[in-house]
Amino acid sequence: MWLVEEAGLHPKAGETTLRIAHDMAERMDFTAGTVLYDLDGTAARCALSRATVKRHVGYLRELGALVWVRHGSRRNLRLPGRPYAGTATVYAATVPYVYDRAHGNRIDGRGFRARVIGMPVPTADNSATGRQDRRGREPQSLRAHPRTRTADGEERCNDTPRRRARPRTASRPGNSTPRSPLQVAADIRIAAQVRPHLPWAQSEGLRRLAHALRPLIDQGVDAHDIAAELTSWWISWRPARPAAYITAQLRDRMAIAPREALPADVHAHTAGPPENAAWQAWLRQRAAASELREPQRTDEDRRHARLYGWDNWTEIADHYATDPDDALDLYGTRLCGYAVKRASDGWRGP
Repeated sequence: MWLVEEAGLHPKAGETTLRIAHDMAERMDFTAGTVLYDLDGTAARCALSRATVKRHVGYLRELGALVWVRHGSRRNLRLPGRPYAGTATVYAATVPYVYDRAHGNRIDGRGFRARVIGMPVPTADNSATGRQDRRGREPQSLRAHPRTRTADGEERCNDTPRRRARPRTASRPGNSTPRSPLQVAADIRIAAQVRPHLPWAQSEGLRRLAHALRPLIDQGVDAHDIAAELTSWWISWRPARPAAYITAQLRDRMAIAPREALPADVHAHTAGPPENAAWQAWLRQRAAASELREPQRTDEDRRHARLYGWDNWTEIADHYATDPDDALDLYGTRLCGYAVKRASDGWRGP
């Protein structure tokens, strides 16, 4: 009533808003401060339409008197004896800060967790004795704490100050240096290129996989060499947590001291892909051939192809069948999916 009538903080809130608030207050659990939305029941009890109830409940949220605790959905809870029961919307009653400030209440915390810890104390009238309080009243601090004991007499109070947590370092084998957001994004892009080549790591998320591959990325190994390194492990089973398995394997491999350098003809097949000269020469030859075959693709090329490629869906479908990765990079997922669907229907166009 103070928010709507006395303060008048919302221009559209009025008597109807107070009727709905009164209905919710009668059904509210004052222990937890929550109440079910019950749109149909509220509309019937207040003799209002559903749209009116929705609109004025929105006014209460804008005033800060209601907050969402759980959004309702159409998912069936499958309750016994009921063919269908959707998830109910739950609101929580709150007191906005403007009310506490206007009434001089001291609060601790913010938002739904804020609690009143002090009330304004009325000044004593000492005019009869001729004595006046010389100390002026000062505004109370918002984050003030009451002078009360926080532990019972039976509990032991630990006054030992907490030590500052040590920052993580990269001193142990397998750990990586701190990452910036741009470096994390680059690691995730490399993990997205590596994961398709590892059948046993398809269920792992890209972020966790990128974190596990950081030791190799920090050494300057590109996505193709990382995929070749992991493929050379010849894993014939599926780990439950591929990222954790990769982290453990890399830690063990880096902890082992490197072997002495021997002639290549003695150990021609013992070196891993990053150290194999023939493998590196093939990668450099492939990169050079790719640069000679076509120029570097730009964002303008992708925008033009995705804008004017809807009529040439047959060519897009053929491109996707030949090189799906390149087609997805050029045309995007939506256009490629449209072209493949049209091609799968059997209609090739005029």
